[in-house]
Amino acid sequence: KPVYSRLDAHSGGTACVLSGQPFDTAKVKMQTFPTMYRGFIHCFISTFRQVGLRGLYKGTTPALIANIAENAVLFLSYGLCQDAVRFMSRMDKGADLSDLQKASAGSLASIFSSMAICPTELVKCRLQAMHEMEASGKVARGQKSTVWTVVKTVLKTDGPLGFYQGLMSTFMRELPGYFCFFGAYEWCRSTFARHMGTSKDGIGILPLMFSGGFAGGCLWLVVYPIDCIKSRIQVYSLAGRQEGFIKTFMGVIRTEGFTALYSGLTPTMVRTFPANGALFLAYEFSRKLMMDAAGA
Repeated sequence: KPVYSRLDAHSGGTACVLSGQPFDTAKVKMQTFPTMYRGFIHCFISTFRQVGLRGLYKGTTPALIANIAENAVLFLSYGLCQDAVRFMSRMDKGADLSDLQKASAGSLASIFSSMAICPTELVKCRLQAMHEMEASGKVARGQKSTVWTVVKTVLKTDGPLGFYQGLMSTFMRELPGYFCFFGAYEWCRSTFARHMGTSKDGIGILPLMFSGGFAGGCLWLVVYPIDCIKSRIQVYSLAGRQEGFIKTFMGVIRTEGFTALYSGLTPTMVRTFPANGALFLAYEFSRKLMMDAAGA
């Protein structure tokens, strides 16, 4: 099962990034520089006019690494954490868990995935917001921005631990987020299975994709303000600002208002259905194919 989980996550993570990267780029730009854009469409068109299509796919390499690493660790840990939940609940090994117990296992698994995703998300967010950092004067113009230059800058200025700026915010986002994510996914599949009179595995492609999209929507609605603060910490630290979560949060509330914490929510919600639908579709089908091949 661990091998299946890692391979399934590779295909699922790739599908998730390629289908949703332009929306994620718009999200990060609007989170970190909300006053520059009137809305999602304005951000999308402005980015395309200024730097072309490649601007919308800025940070794709670290995003791929982040998603593959996160999903590999997440789904591997998810299986192990389900065993931990069974142990704590004094259930037999392999016994079916309730949707709530699976949600708890997913939340526990996110502790491990946070360690994998934080460094790559920092590089991704800085690449995505580099144009705005230059335009606002926070960093010098004309700097070459590639994955390698961002990595070298972090190592030079902050050392290896610099890649974990925003780790606490990542923990705060992932723990409740993945409780909602796996809980909503399992609940939605259970609901479809009950109304269709079949098992969870037999609900079909469209209900499966809807369940994945619904799970992603629930995750982001719950944790979006935390993600906004995380993005600001990781991007603004490039200009030497080393503020923590509480100070950054209070600063946004005081100077920009509570609604600023939801800047970029629209592209995130537009992205989440196709991206997470693709994630779980790829995950479930590749898992089934490999398990069928292994049993053949």
